[in-house]
Amino acid sequence: MSRVDVVIVSYGSEATLRACVEPLAGRPDLRVIVVDNDSPDDALATIADLPVRVVRAGRNGGFSFGCNLGAAAGASEYVMFLNPDAVTSEADIAILAAELEREPALAVVGPRILGGDGELLYSRRRRPRLRSTYAQALFLHRIWPRATWTDELVRDPAAYEVAGSPEWVSGACLLIRRAALDAIGPMDESFFMYCEDIDLSARLRAAGWDVRFEPAATVQHEGGVSHSRFDLLAVYARARVRFARKHHGEPQALAEGFGVVLGHATHALANVRRPEARRGHLRALAAAVREIARRG
Repeated sequence: MSRVDVVIVSYGSEATLRACVEPLAGRPDLRVIVVDNDSPDDALATIADLPVRVVRAGRNGGFSFGCNLGAAAGASEYVMFLNPDAVTSEADIAILAAELEREPALAVVGPRILGGDGELLYSRRRRPRLRSTYAQALFLHRIWPRATWTDELVRDPAAYEVAGSPEWVSGACLLIRRAALDAIGPMDESFFMYCEDIDLSARLRAAGWDVRFEPAATVQHEGGVSHSRFDLLAVYARARVRFARKHHGEPQALAEGFGVVLGHATHALANVRRPEARRGHLRALAAAVREIARRG
């Protein structure tokens, strides 16, 4: 039986899926499970010759929905959730699995993530807080980029040279102990995309589990291949408001929602000469307002 189920949710991933899957397919300790979220492209044809398990979702229920389908299709001790535009190796996965084996209280471990040109991507994260939401809305994170109160990203490169226990790690690639996932339940499918990884870590920590960053393992992540990042701002805005409502009382959730609205308003103004960015932020502002009003 495989040691790790590698779950890859594919949607609009025709250009990247094979590069993601091929280094891992057929490895004795790994079982690759590709979930097709009713993708409009023919990504599955690019991996038709590889020994992988394919799960056809039948609809695009979102990233969490696809991850849950993939995890349910396997039974290995560990589950890796890997974005279809990310590339890693069996050796890197083994490093992450070794961390889980050494630490019984550890539920999730994430690797160092590099961009397409080898640049460091900030994957150590802090939970969203009112101070960071409003600081970003007012661009204070540009003035004090390494201050802990201005941003959710840990932007100090030195922090990525050592292992640590951040509040959460990027969901672009993470390895989770199946027993921990079974204990807290699957990913929350009300998060269509974004914030499902923050929610997962928050629930694990509330249940007494730990989260780890391990720089000895590396993943290369292209990011934003299947969608323009501006097109997804509205999805992110809704998820931020929903996360606040789930994990905080209504007054704080309302304050967080207004902070999200303010942030997209200021960013729309700052991008007045960049039409695509401006439209994206205005759509996100409207989406956040609707999400706030949805539950009062």
